[in-house]
Amino acid sequence: MNLEIVTPEARVYEDTVDAVVMPTTSGEIDILPGHIPIVTEIQAGEIVVEQAGQKQSLAISKGFAQCVGDKISILAENAIHIDEIDESAVEEAQKRAEEALATMEKMSDEEIAMLETQVAYSRAQLLIHRKRK
Repeated sequence: MNLEIVTPEARVYEDTVDAVVMPTTSGEIDILPGHIPIVTEIQAGEIVVEQAGQKQSLAISKGFAQCVGDKISILAENAIHIDEIDESAVEEAQKRAEEALATMEKMSDEEIAMLETQVAYSRAQLLIHRKRK
């Protein structure tokens, strides 16, 4: 199967894989060869990619995934390989977003949603990074 993970800034991952586990709003799903076609909403969490018996993880924020035939496409606001996570930078970003949310009565709904997404993505990165240590 061909997996592609794309954010507004870059193509984060593109390769042939054996299986993908992704966090959706309905729970985790495993995509294996021959999976039925699906379009689903992704939530912040961990994507686990299996390739030739090896597993690798990526942290992902909210987005959408589509599986058709042997192609899996994931479009997300943010995604990062576990090895690239800078724990101190993530903690600082999470702290700034949480502090900004404390004054949310002065913000638009869009600003609040953006900050909530940042907090969820930060938490996902920290959980995944700490789990793999």
